[in-house]
Order: sequence, then C-alpha cells, then structure tokens
Amino acid sequence: MHMKKKVIIVGATSGIGNELAKIYENTNWLVGITGRRIKKLKELKATNPSRFYIKNFDCTSDNNSEKLKELVDELGGLDLLILSSGTGELNPDLNYKLEKATIDLNVSAFTEIIDWTYNYFDKQGVGQITAISSVGGLRGSGIAPSYNASKAYQINYLEGLRQKAKQSKKLIYITDIRPGLVDTDMAKGDGLFWIAPKEKVAKQIYFIIQKKKEIGYVTKRWKLIALLLKIIPSWIYKRM
Repeated sequence: MHMKKKVIIVGATSGIGNELAKIYENTNWLVGITGRRIKKLKELKATNPSRFYIKNFDCTSDNNSEKLKELVDELGGLDLLILSSGTGELNPDLNYKLEKATIDLNVSAFTEIIDWTYNYFDKQGVGQITAISSVGGLRGSGIAPSYNASKAYQINYLEGLRQKAKQSKKLIYITDIRPGLVDTDMAKGDGLFWIAPKEKVAKQIYFIIQKKKEIGYVTKRWKLIALLLKIIPSWIYKRM
C-alpha cells in the first residue's frame, strides 16, 4: 500500500496557509493544521475528517516544540512543514508594543518552529521546510520597520540552514517563499498594486515546493521588483 505523505501547515486558519491546506488535502496528503482559532480549524477538518489533523495553539505563547511533536505523532510522521504564520503592522509611530508582537512571532516563534523541524528532519535524514518570508525582507521600511527586519532575519536564517543541510549531506530541502502583495488580512495600506488573489498565490507556492526550489517569488512578477530592490542604491532608497 502506498503511504500517504504528511505535511504540517503552521498558520492554516486563514490566508495562504488555509489555501495550501486545501491543495494538499486535494492531492492526497495527510494534513496537520495549526492555528489560534479552533473554530476555523474545525471547519476545515469537517470538509474531510480523515485527511485533516488539527492542533490548536498560539505560536507566541505555547510550547511549539511539544505541540508539533504531538501533531507529528498523530500524523504518523512528517515529510514537509510549511510555516505560514506571520504578522506585521504599519507602525510609523514606532509603538514598541506593535514592534514586539512582530518580533515575538516572526523571529522568536519562527526560530523555535524551524529549529525543531530541522532537527526532526536531521534525525530522519530527509524532509522539506518551507517558510513564507516576504519581498519586504530585502530592504528596510520606514512605515513597518520590524516587519521588514523580521523578514530579513527569516531570509538569512533559511539561507544558513540551507548551507547547514548541504554540508550535512542529508536530503533536507529549505524553501523560502517570498510573496509580494497578497489579498489577505496581511496586506495593509492604501493604493496597493499587483495584489494577487490568495488562491493563485497558493497554487504557485505548491508548485515551487514540489520542485524543491530554494527561493520562490509569488506571484512571479515580484522577482522583477526583488531585482530592483537589490540594486537601488541606499541614497535613492531612503528618499522613496
């Protein structure tokens, strides 16, 4: 009998994570879903009770490692973890409370989850970690300083693990997904451009993960913006 592959999606109650959970369920995976809103998790599980496994927790206040271990045990293993949980607020007044909430989730919880998963795959000898970072991580932001900085942290952390995996000679794949603007609660501000529907973005992410790519921009046109962001000199960038 062909064994079903197992994925955990951290942050599956809405947005990209929710769409990805539906795609993986449709492609015959066993899907572990996590999030803070138990009602949303139960709604998703109800669509296919034998395929979805739920674990209700908040990444910033619970013991992520313990919860992930419980979920992996319920699934009977793990092939892929997708970290789709993130936050960010426009914060032109530098309200520290907002900055700290971003750092707690995008840096501290991110690190705990990614480290636990890497160590699990290191023991197993194979596995894939995917994290949703952001095009925003390529440069700083005057209106959302901690968001862009936390995404830069994620980008660099994932690169470090890619190097570590390569040197370990194990089949651990690290995929960094860098979305531009997606039509979710995370897209904030007026006059947003190139905003993509989450269904389209999730489909593109699925194919990037399947190909085990190291870095993927979604939607694809954001690769061009990323290129421009990298080459704009700082004396011009700070005036933008």
